[in-house]
Amino acid sequence: MTNASSTTLPAPLTGTYRNPVLDADFPDPAVIRAPDSYYYAYATQTQRDHNWINVQVARSPDLVNWQHLGDALPEKPAWARATQDVWAPYVLYDGARYIMYYSATHDACHDPQRGHCLAVATSDSPAGPFVDMGMPLLLGVGFEYIDPMVFVDPASGKHWLYWGSGFQPIRVQELSPDGMSFAPGSEPTNLIWPNPVKGAFPRLVEAAWVIRHDDFYYLFYSGDNCCGPDAEYGVMVARSTSPTGPFETLEEARNVPHSLMLYKSERWLAPGHNSIVTDEAGDTWIIYHAIDVNRPRQRQEDEINSRRILLIDKIQWRDGWPYVGTPSDGPQPSPVT
Repeated sequence: MTNASSTTLPAPLTGTYRNPVLDADFPDPAVIRAPDSYYYAYATQTQRDHNWINVQVARSPDLVNWQHLGDALPEKPAWARATQDVWAPYVLYDGARYIMYYSATHDACHDPQRGHCLAVATSDSPAGPFVDMGMPLLLGVGFEYIDPMVFVDPASGKHWLYWGSGFQPIRVQELSPDGMSFAPGSEPTNLIWPNPVKGAFPRLVEAAWVIRHDDFYYLFYSGDNCCGPDAEYGVMVARSTSPTGPFETLEEARNVPHSLMLYKSERWLAPGHNSIVTDEAGDTWIIYHAIDVNRPRQRQEDEINSRRILLIDKIQWRDGWPYVGTPSDGPQPSPVT
């Protein structure tokens, strides 16, 4: 990993930006602001210069200029040494340390009872290295246990872990105060289901991100296929008066065909798997990946629509609901940072 203290970041842009803000494969971005005032973004495993990076980490002073720092998880956990499926990290700073929640495939994935696991690792630095706690938090079958996100409820102080895919519902369960295990006696709650009609959108739901805005808790989530020849991703939204639901989707509230608040354009395919940041002006920004149709793969031998790069856009709030539409593709006012 690059030593962050020895590198110089480029000067911030003077008021405008243009997508993409990081033109490199950087799937499933999760962004936090650390006490050093930098934003840190974490992303799914990729290859750079023929080397695997387990958990990508990048740093920015302004959400626009990003510096790739390397691998935040240079040593995979002992239970996932042989597999190459480290997905969708989320990082929480608890005031003393950084806790990373991520998913990885167990080495015994040939066992029908083993698949993707939800895992936890910790570090003293937002750039890592993170060290796994030694065992999965949840051991799953297939890819049900992916895309973790932790929301700390400002009203109660409770920690809630959201996850879900594998054609299963998005779920939430309370964590213990230290964030390393589930709260005693807690059980998962189902929140959002895929469309029960075969072949109808969305066939799967995943990539939960929860925020509190005014009087509601907003659950952003993504679906269908993130990538590949059938890539059809988009970001949907639901809201509730509680972090554990019940959630009303935009589709239900407005009696519209779907709950999409961010969807594809002619250039940007399959936008999704977002994180949310509020800037110094109080504006809400969505940070997400999308596929540039002009360069849909890193290498010629890669599957089409496998190169997912980093974009940002400002959220507009309309009658209590967030909206973006299609990804921006021209100069835009920068976040206030």
